[in-house]
Amino acid sequence: MSASTTLTIRIDSDLKDKLGQLAQDTRRSNSFLAAEAVSAYVERELAIIGGIQRGLADVEAGRVATHDDAMAELYAAIDAAKGSKI
Repeated sequence: MSASTTLTIRIDSDLKDKLGQLAQDTRRSNSFLAAEAVSAYVERELAIIGGIQRGLADVEAGRVATHDDAMAELYAAIDAAKGSKI
């Protein structure tokens, strides 16, 4: 487990009250829940940025499709799904 550190943030009192209620209801500490929320946010945002960077690299490398080609592939997949028994 990595070492923990302290981060101070400012939140409005309504959010603090809601966090306190959630902590009480889940028998977790405010600190635990806040750390979990920050971790989930950071991981999600990094994944989004990574996807954008991969997309930009694809554009630079010429790995792109026209809108019409992409839509034709999408409609073909939809038609195939309609015909299959799920």
